[in-house]
Amino acid sequence: MGRAHEVRAASMAKTAAAKSKLYSIYAKEIYRIAKSGGANPEGNPALKRIIEKAKKEQVPADVINRSIDKVNKGVEENYTVCEYEAFGPGGSNMIIKCLTDNVNRTVASIKTVANKTAAKIAGQGAVSFMYENLCVLGIKGHTEDEIMDVLFNAEVEVNDIETDGDMLLIYSEPSNLTNMKQVLEESFKGINFEVDEIGKYAKDMVTLEGEDLVAFNKILTMLEEVDDVSNIYHNVNL
Repeated sequence: MGRAHEVRAASMAKTAAAKSKLYSIYAKEIYRIAKSGGANPEGNPALKRIIEKAKKEQVPADVINRSIDKVNKGVEENYTVCEYEAFGPGGSNMIIKCLTDNVNRTVASIKTVANKTAAKIAGQGAVSFMYENLCVLGIKGHTEDEIMDVLFNAEVEVNDIETDGDMLLIYSEPSNLTNMKQVLEESFKGINFEVDEIGKYAKDMVTLEGEDLVAFNKILTMLEEVDDVSNIYHNVNL
C-alpha cells in the first residue's frame, strides 16, 4: 500500500467530533504563518497555500478571516511547532506533530497518552531518520506519462509517482512544491489538486494484526484527542 495510504491518513478524520479541533488547528496555523510572513496571501505563498487547504477542508471563512484579522490588529499570540517521536507495537513508529502555545502542557499530554498505551516516547532522531520530508500533489484525470513529460521538460525533479485508485500522487522535495504546482497549472488549465501536502512519509511500511493493531489504533485515537496534536505520521498500513 505504501505511502499512498499515509497521504490519506495524515489529516485528522473529519468526524463531527473532530471539526472543532480541525478549525482550531487551522486558525492557529493561519495566524502563525500570517504573523511570520505577512497577512496578504498574494505576498505570502505559504499563507495562500494554507488558506486554500483550509477551504478544501471546509473550514468556515470566518475562522480564516478572524485569524488574519488578529495579525492585522496586532493581537499577540505565540505558537510553536514541535515534533515528538515514538515507538508503538509490532515495529510501528510515529512522528507526532504539534502546534502549541504551551510546550509544557503539550509534553505532559503526549506523555499521558504513552503511559496509558503501548507507545514509548523516543529520543529526537530515533524515528525521524526512517522518514522522508516530502511534498505531495494528488491529481485525477491525467496519466503518469503526461505528468512526467511536463515536469521533466520544466526541469522539476520528481522523487516518485504512485497510483492510488484513479489518483496520481506525485512526490518531490518541499522546495519544489510551488514550482511544480505552477508548471502543472500552466500545462493543464483547470487542474485540481486533490492532495496538496508537505509532510513526513515512512520509507518502509509495516502491517499490524490482532492485538498489535488494536493497541496501535488506541494510540492514534488518544493522540487525535490531544488538542495540540495537528498531525500524526506513521509507518502502519491501515
